Amino acid sequence: MAMITVHCPECGSQNVVKNGKQSNGKPRFRCDNPDCKRRYFQTTYTHKGRQPEVKRQILEMTLNGAGIRDTSRVLGVGRNTITREIKKHRNLTGESSTSG
Repeated sequence: MAMITVHCPECGSQNVVKNGKQSNGKPRFRCDNPDCKRRYFQTTYTHKGRQPEVKRQILEMTLNGAGIRDTSRVLGVGRNTITREIKKHRNLTGESSTSG
């Protein structure tokens, strides 16, 4: 039986425990580092829009002035996914998060 060392994608800690399965059957892991912001994660993702790297690219492209449709075409994710990520990080794009 082969063993694979899993690292937390947020903090890089090896203090990771297997924590069940997702509904699609893929394993879910939990980071036991108390200083880590991210608790649960997967090593592989079914949907491209869930990958942390793609989320980072969405924010970068938004900050550089790319439109939602352009970003959708380039990254291969849906427009609704891009809109959701932009709304989550409104303060990074220069918009105020409170409406008044």
